Amino acid sequence: MSEATEMAAESLHLQRTAQAAGTPHILIIDDEAAIRESLETLLSLEGFTITIARDGVSGLEQLARSEYDLLLLDLALPGESGIDLLPRILEMQPNLPVIMITAYGTVGNVVDAIRAGAENFVQKPWDNEKLLADIRTAIARRRAEEEVIQLKRTLKQRYNFENIVGKSEPMLRLFDLIAQVAPSRSTVLIQGESGTGKELIAKALHANSPRRDHPFVPVNTGAVPSDLLESTLFGHVKGAFTSAITAKKGLFEVANGGTLFLDEIGTMNMDMQAKILRVLQDRRFMHLGGVQEIQVDVRIIAATNVNLQEAVREGRFREDLFYRLNVITLELPPLRLRREDIPLLAAHFLKFYARENGTEEPSLSPETMRILMEHEWPGNVRELENAMERGVVLATSRTITPDLLPAQLTGSTYSASLLDHKPDASLFDLMEEIERRIISDRLERCHWNQTEAAEYFKIPLSTLNQKIKRLNVEIKKRTRD
Repeated sequence: MSEATEMAAESLHLQRTAQAAGTPHILIIDDEAAIRESLETLLSLEGFTITIARDGVSGLEQLARSEYDLLLLDLALPGESGIDLLPRILEMQPNLPVIMITAYGTVGNVVDAIRAGAENFVQKPWDNEKLLADIRTAIARRRAEEEVIQLKRTLKQRYNFENIVGKSEPMLRLFDLIAQVAPSRSTVLIQGESGTGKELIAKALHANSPRRDHPFVPVNTGAVPSDLLESTLFGHVKGAFTSAITAKKGLFEVANGGTLFLDEIGTMNMDMQAKILRVLQDRRFMHLGGVQEIQVDVRIIAATNVNLQEAVREGRFREDLFYRLNVITLELPPLRLRREDIPLLAAHFLKFYARENGTEEPSLSPETMRILMEHEWPGNVRELENAMERGVVLATSRTITPDLLPAQLTGSTYSASLLDHKPDASLFDLMEEIERRIISDRLERCHWNQTEAAEYFKIPLSTLNQKIKRLNVEIKKRTRD
């Protein structure tokens, strides 16, 4: 074996060992020795494993030998440029984050690099802290995406779960319980706070049951007016009431052979509870206005964010119905008790909404992720989903920064404090004050650069200046150009 072959084999062994240990592995492709040495020193001190390539050819050879967590790619390489090389690189490793490095950071170069698939663009000489932050963000995003993909693949293979993301201990226990309960005929009660994903769990139960080829019919009983709920569930005969000009099947019939999901069952009135109890006991019911009994084979899954035992004690829920529903109970943990799932869920929603909106998938800045991890999430997974959708829609770059998050996550709530401090103010005065605070907040975030703030607001600089004067916005000295 030649010395070069031995060195290559040893390099590959070290790379695989580092990957197995979880150390991020970065490939640097740059033809300048000083740049390579500077990057290698900086990144090695930060604990990264580094592999060096002097040109595009040797870089492609390294990519063929091993998987990498990130690539630092010089734009001006001998032979093929970095941008020309990028499609071949991404063909070999499609999910590899690539940060382009160049001394010529023109707008055209940046646009070409991003269009070719680069994650980011860094100009020489770079700021070490910013470069390290960009690298960590790109690696974290890639690993989160891969973890989501692997988790979904595992759940799909083992449980046939769709769109349920989680690796926390409470969720893993829940997955095992769903897999155990799903094949049975038993009624299931799903309890959890609003936004925890109760319907997704109900769908997973149905999809893993012998009823999977029959209908899954969801109905939010709390959203249907009480006087229409009976007709909705049981159907009616022609002439049963004034607007019943034709007969209509109810959802129990539609779900025959499958699963009926009764969401928010804790809001149902007592009369309706009695009718539901009879169906659970006898699997029989009559159309509204009808006289003939209809038999159905339906599995009932009910869900509530109400404490039904407390409702029973207060006389708001039938005790006999509670015990009929409470054969098997699944408790969904709130998001604040499964914080390790937040990065996975965020990555899942970013990918989904980027695809929905036809945009490139953004990443979360470290500060944004810190805010997500520290938030209490009263709205649970639904609140996180809405925040990620908002970020995708409002993002003007590849990174979602804290200013793109909803106000309740960042504490930037204007109206509540205004109402407290100015109870006698007119609506016009309140709106002016809110506008003043928004402009002042954005100027501070832009380090008092009015041109940058005008670009953010998508208004001419002259318009912003007029608003600053009219609203008496205090302008502080700019802290940077």
